[in-house]
Amino acid sequence: MRRIGLRLIAEKKAAIVAETAATEKGRGVERKDITERDLLTLLIRANMATDIPESQRLTDDEVLAQVPTFIVAGHETTSTATTWALFALAQRPHVQRKLRAELLGVPTDGPTMDALNALPYLDAVVRETFRHHAPVPMSLREAVQDDVIPVGTPYTDKHGRVRETVEVRRGDLVCLPILALNRRCDIWGDDAHEFRPERWEDVPEAAASVPGVWGNLLTFLGGPRACIGYRFSVVECVPAAVFLSLPRQVCSELLGRTKALLFALVRAFEFELAVPAEDVKKQSRIVTRPVVTGPDGRAKASLPLIIRPYRA
Repeated sequence: MRRIGLRLIAEKKAAIVAETAATEKGRGVERKDITERDLLTLLIRANMATDIPESQRLTDDEVLAQVPTFIVAGHETTSTATTWALFALAQRPHVQRKLRAELLGVPTDGPTMDALNALPYLDAVVRETFRHHAPVPMSLREAVQDDVIPVGTPYTDKHGRVRETVEVRRGDLVCLPILALNRRCDIWGDDAHEFRPERWEDVPEAAASVPGVWGNLLTFLGGPRACIGYRFSVVECVPAAVFLSLPRQVCSELLGRTKALLFALVRAFEFELAVPAEDVKKQSRIVTRPVVTGPDGRAKASLPLIIRPYRA
């Protein structure tokens, strides 16, 4: 990946220099010249711009480091979330029918972002997918200094002492149990372990205190190190190459492909599980994928579905 990435960077730089020289001789690259819509071109053009301070430029290694981040985070989480959405819909024909009826009410095959966002049941299905089937079930943070974290409810530690804080030492790893919090009954109600999109019609009051960056959930974490592409992952109807061209502040306006994918798939097809639901297990390796044990006894990442064209 490094070898290919560095070659691509060199090729992009040469193309940008040649393009600029051909259009306006003697003038360097400026930010307004950024017209290409892929990640590498945008980052390289920005780094080559003459009207930004040196302190804001990235090295080639720093540019290269962004590529796998966007590819892995943008592709794996979106494809996994869409897979789990189809898994949930295949088990609940009434939810699938209700969603399809809403989607078929849109008079175009290529809706805009605003049109997708205006579909309440699609929004509820996507939110419930990211709640109930969070693609990344947990995350870790390393403390950079000693700290004391207050807790909302006092707890008893292993020594029998009632505590109102958690003491963290520098270097400690703190686990953020995303999926466990997304399914807490004291936040989401007694049916927190069920997939029910209708819950988003009246979000529980307790969920308002969840400090996530989106949807009363920790699926995309929160704070300054929240998922860089969370909007892209949920709603924006754009090609991957367009998303990969956008800087962080623009990425915050994209909630991505999941809605667009479901819009296209559910309008055109009916989905049914090809194996019993209990045969589909979960396997977490950064992202959580569905796995099915084959005749050879080996578990493989897959979701067997029966897919039929929808006939009105």
